[in-house]
Amino acid sequence: MKFSWLLYSLLTITSFSFAQTKQGNIVQYFGKEKVEDVNEGTILHLFNEGLILNKKGFSYNTDAVSRDPVFAEILNKEVNTPIQEIKIIDSFSGETLEWKPIKTKEKNEFNDKGLRSGYLYLEYNSKIEQTVIFDASGHTNVLINGLPHEGDHYDFGWNLIPIKLNKGKNEFILSGGRFSNMRARLLKADQPIQFTKRDLTLPDLLIEESKPLLGAIRVMNATDEWFINGKIHVKVGHAEITTTLPNISPLIVRKVPFKIPVPNDLATQKMTTAFITLLDKSGNKLSIDTLELSVKSKYKHHKNTFISHIDGSVQYYSLAPSLTKDKDNQALFLSVHGASVEAVNQANAYKQKDWGHLVAPTNRRPYGFAWEDWGRLDALEVLDEAEKLLKTDKQHTYLTGHSMGGHGTWYLGATYPDRFAAIAPCAGYPDLLLYRNNSIKRMKEMPAENFDRFGITKDEFLKKTTLSFNNETDALLDSMIRRAGNPNRTLKLKRNYLHYGVYVLHGEKDNVVPTSIARDMRARLGTFHNDFSYYEYPDGTHWYGDESVDYPLLFDFFKARKIKKSEDIDEIEFYTGSPGVSASSHYVSIIQQEKPFEISSFLLKKEKGKLVITTLNTALLQIDLQDLKNANDTLVIDNQQLVTTSKETIYLKNNSKKWTITTAPSASKKGPDRNGGFKDAFRNNMVFVYASNGSNEENEWYYNRAKFDAEKFWYRANGSVEVVRDRDFKASSFPNQNIIIYGNKSNNTAWNKLLKDCPIQVTTNTMKVGSKSLTGNTWGALFIYPRKQSPKASIGVVTGTGIEGMKAAYANDYLENGTTFPDVLIFDKTMITKGIEGVKASGFFGNDWSVEEGDFIWR
Repeated sequence: MKFSWLLYSLLTITSFSFAQTKQGNIVQYFGKEKVEDVNEGTILHLFNEGLILNKKGFSYNTDAVSRDPVFAEILNKEVNTPIQEIKIIDSFSGETLEWKPIKTKEKNEFNDKGLRSGYLYLEYNSKIEQTVIFDASGHTNVLINGLPHEGDHYDFGWNLIPIKLNKGKNEFILSGGRFSNMRARLLKADQPIQFTKRDLTLPDLLIEESKPLLGAIRVMNATDEWFINGKIHVKVGHAEITTTLPNISPLIVRKVPFKIPVPNDLATQKMTTAFITLLDKSGNKLSIDTLELSVKSKYKHHKNTFISHIDGSVQYYSLAPSLTKDKDNQALFLSVHGASVEAVNQANAYKQKDWGHLVAPTNRRPYGFAWEDWGRLDALEVLDEAEKLLKTDKQHTYLTGHSMGGHGTWYLGATYPDRFAAIAPCAGYPDLLLYRNNSIKRMKEMPAENFDRFGITKDEFLKKTTLSFNNETDALLDSMIRRAGNPNRTLKLKRNYLHYGVYVLHGEKDNVVPTSIARDMRARLGTFHNDFSYYEYPDGTHWYGDESVDYPLLFDFFKARKIKKSEDIDEIEFYTGSPGVSASSHYVSIIQQEKPFEISSFLLKKEKGKLVITTLNTALLQIDLQDLKNANDTLVIDNQQLVTTSKETIYLKNNSKKWTITTAPSASKKGPDRNGGFKDAFRNNMVFVYASNGSNEENEWYYNRAKFDAEKFWYRANGSVEVVRDRDFKASSFPNQNIIIYGNKSNNTAWNKLLKDCPIQVTTNTMKVGSKSLTGNTWGALFIYPRKQSPKASIGVVTGTGIEGMKAAYANDYLENGTTFPDVLIFDKTMITKGIEGVKASGFFGNDWSVEEGDFIWR
């Protein structure tokens, strides 16, 4: 399920600079300037005329499976067919839409309100076959000569895509989204391999520290060859250091980590210059540039960088350190930012405290993932990093955030309740669905004439936002796919708030996240919670100054609370949507579920020398008795009494409602380290391995699909993913790393190395799923499966039985938050145009990763 630009445009105005008004583009909300200058080469061609296809309405839907009928037609059109001959039918009126001429206006930009939901066609006739850089902004995705690439939908001016132009006609189709403006140009690169400073990640140099720090810069490889064993040399003052780079595949721009030396004479400087040189494996200089670095004190506001375990990229977090210097066991306040807000600005909104450190993670980008998906993982990584660096007291760890970060506070607090002593959501909404539905409700109350700006009638809006199905099978398939989103349904986990105190802060007159949402949460908490405080800031809008987050009474509330020690906890109530997202509270863990991705829970009470446990949807439970000083010998679980002599860790297995004591589960089974669904494959230093053993068309598609995902993960998640050709892939070179396979058994030679025993086997023209078999070249699938050589790594598979099948998954963006995918999704070529009607099966493997023990819906 995909949350459109409409939802996030409502969050856009959460920026500190634009709190209650919405002007300009996203870059302005970030407090940055859009990149206009070209420093990577010369402009070969500036697109100033094209064709626009105006779709009716806007890109908002309630479907579990996304569709893009326009790109579907273009993906499958004959090469020489003029774009004007492609027949596009409007889904509302049934009318045939027409491509119409459009020309650029100010700033050499195309500007038309139809671009927000429409498409822009551009054409370039090249006299020769040549490699150039496509530089565009304002679009969501682009098809270049029929191959997909990531867009620049925040209008940063960051996107640079090396492409090989055909001799003769070259076609570019850009899809719209957030804005009514797009820009596009072709560049001739200065150097075939070079730096671009568009989108840097840099640390602050600290005058009290001397160890090398980490930064990241993008390296553009505009050649047909792999850039292997390259190096970056950095000199700051008298200090210098060299870093060996990861491999960079052909025709791609990859953001790479590098080390920055810290000289010992920084005390008198506020800024310093780093001289940076790109070297090939022989030491030849390929690119030279300079970077400006801030110099700070570690006792003042500053930012740190670290290597992420998600993909090996460099990320940063910002700090407002305690005024009490060099003291261990102080408190930690994790503060998660709102949409469009940099983590630096989040931390800067807080005055330094004298009893704890405030830490602000990035969510992987200022928009990021609404603190779900990879934003959730980023928050956990930063929390772990900061606890180790600052040596904080884990019993005094607190969570807060504003707007989208208020949602992050509700969500992260419900998901990891034993990590925090108290939470304080500010101007937040608990659940994305609740917020989206509130937005729909508000739009339904708008006068009919207000819908003119969307190019849609109110009746058509109501139709578009009303979920309906043609048959029961569609509804069941849809429900199975949506079930994968249960870990993000915060309100289903609301009783986890019983773990701690809750302080709700909201502006009295907030019209971005309506105050009614906070009042609704006050009412919900009032039915079961006995330790929460609610305050509406008088006349407060969405942002009413730094007190919107840095409110003294909020921190007083924190100071009065701490996490109890395990032996002092007499009752635990815990809920989860998936053990792979959140499995534990204190010393009890849900290891496996009976029904995957439905809500599971346990309630534990100490009663007269017994541990009394009640469970829901739990197949395997773990209890760490060593955490209890006075462990009990008698357990009562779901009214069954068990006796244990163990004083350490025990496992309880549910066999048809009868509980027994068992041994630790095998790593080959589902559990907290890997539990699915499909999106969970995109972590653990993931590597993209693409097919090169098929037809030319298959090889080209799968390489570009892998590059497309790498581009998307960079743009959306500040990521850095290694792309590897199957024939070069050695499993031993990537131990315990997740692998994403692009292709099938017939064309990707890594398949048999990793998926030989998988119950899903895909070859050219055949797909076998357990005992079922599908034939023809129109089938596609997305699925996750454990990597047998590793106790925790997974394999994600993007596959098809042929050309049509492999293109069918194009519209479904698994690298975007708000989308939900079970372990397995099987579809045919019609899914890209018909959505759920094109899905053949969806579901989850069993706890043994088998199809037979799994939960599937088949058409």
